[in-house]
Amino acid sequence: MTQTSLPQTQENFNLNLIIKDVKVALILKLAGLTLTYLVQVFLARWMGKTEYGIYEYVISWSLLIAIPAGLGLPRTALRLIAEYQVKQDWGRLRGIVRGGWLLTVLTSFGLSLASTGLILLLNHYHTFAYATPLLIGIWLVPLQALVQLQLETARGMKDVTLAYAPSEVIWPILLLLGGWFFWHKNHALGSITTIELAMLMLAIALSFQFWRLWSKLNKEVEVTTPVYCYREWIDIALILLLQVGFKTILSQTDIVMVGSLIGPEQAGIYSAAVKTAIWVAFILQTINIVVAPVFTELYTQNDQQGLQNLVSKVTVWIFWFSLAIGSILIVFAQPVMGLFGPEFIVAHWQLKILVLGQMVNALCGSVGLLMVMTGHQNQAVVVYGYTA
Repeated sequence: MTQTSLPQTQENFNLNLIIKDVKVALILKLAGLTLTYLVQVFLARWMGKTEYGIYEYVISWSLLIAIPAGLGLPRTALRLIAEYQVKQDWGRLRGIVRGGWLLTVLTSFGLSLASTGLILLLNHYHTFAYATPLLIGIWLVPLQALVQLQLETARGMKDVTLAYAPSEVIWPILLLLGGWFFWHKNHALGSITTIELAMLMLAIALSFQFWRLWSKLNKEVEVTTPVYCYREWIDIALILLLQVGFKTILSQTDIVMVGSLIGPEQAGIYSAAVKTAIWVAFILQTINIVVAPVFTELYTQNDQQGLQNLVSKVTVWIFWFSLAIGSILIVFAQPVMGLFGPEFIVAHWQLKILVLGQMVNALCGSVGLLMVMTGHQNQAVVVYGYTA
C-alpha cells in the first residue's frame, strides 16, 4: 500500500506544482495578449491603416529573419537545460547558456548586415516604398533573436515570470506609452518613428531580462567551468530551426504576401484579424509554457506513466477552454474587429476562418511540443515541413 501511495502522492504533488505555474503563466499570457492587442488597436488608430500596415510588414520581416539568426538554439536550450538539470550536468548547462547567447549575437548581426546590403542594392536598381522602414527595422533582428533565446532559457530554468514578463508585458507597456507620447506631441505617428521606438523599448526590456537571467544562473547553478558541445547542440538545433521556420512561415508569410501582392492597407487589416484569432490558442500556449520542461524531465527519468497522465490531463484542459474562446470570437466577430476602427470590420469573415484554423490547432493538444521535448524532433520536422 505504501509503494502504491507514494507514486500517487508524488504525481499529485507534481500536478499541483504544474497547476500553480499554469496560473502564473495564465496571468502573464493574459496580460501579454491583452497589452499586445491594445498596442495593435491603438497603433492602428494613431497611425492609420497605411502606416500601420508598413509597420506590421517590417515587423513580420524581422520575425522571419530572426528565425535563421537564432540557429534553432532557443528550443534546443529549453530542452537541454531541463535535461542537464535532471542529470546535474552543470558544465554543459552553463555552456549552452553562454555559447547559445554568443552564437545568436554573432549570427543575427551578420544577417542584419547582409540584409542591409541587399535592401540598399535592390533599392538602387528599383526604388520601393518599404526601403527606408526596412533599413531601420532590419536591426530588430538581433533583438528578436535574443528575445526567443532568453525566453526559452528562462523557461528551461522554470522561471515563467522572467521568461515572459520582459517581452510580453514590459515591452508592450513601454511601446504603448512611447507611442502615445509621440502621437500626443505631434498629433501623428509614422511607421518609421514607431519602428525606432519599438527597437529602443525592446532593447530596454531585454537588458533587464539579461541581467536577471545571469543573476539567477549564478545563484542556482553550481559554479563550474562551462563545457561547450557545439557540434552536438548544432545537430539538434538545425532540425529545430527547420521546424520553427516552418511554423513561422505558416504564421507570418501570409501577412508578408498580402503586403507584397495587395498593399500595406490590406496587410494592416488582415494582420488585425490574425492577431485576434491568436486568442484561440491562448490556453494551449499558456499550458505549453509550463509543461515543456516537465515533459523532458519525465522522459529523462523514464517515467512513461507519469508522462502519459500529464499529457492526458492537459489535453482535456486545452480542449474545453479553446472551444469556448473560439465560439465567442465567431459569434462576435464584427464588433471585435470594429475595435480596430470601422475600416477593419470588413475582415470579420477572415477572422472567422482564421479562428476555425486556430481551433483545430489548439484541439490537437501539445503533440508537437511533446515530440520535440522527448527527442523526436526529426520526426516532428517532417510533419511541419509537409504542412508548410
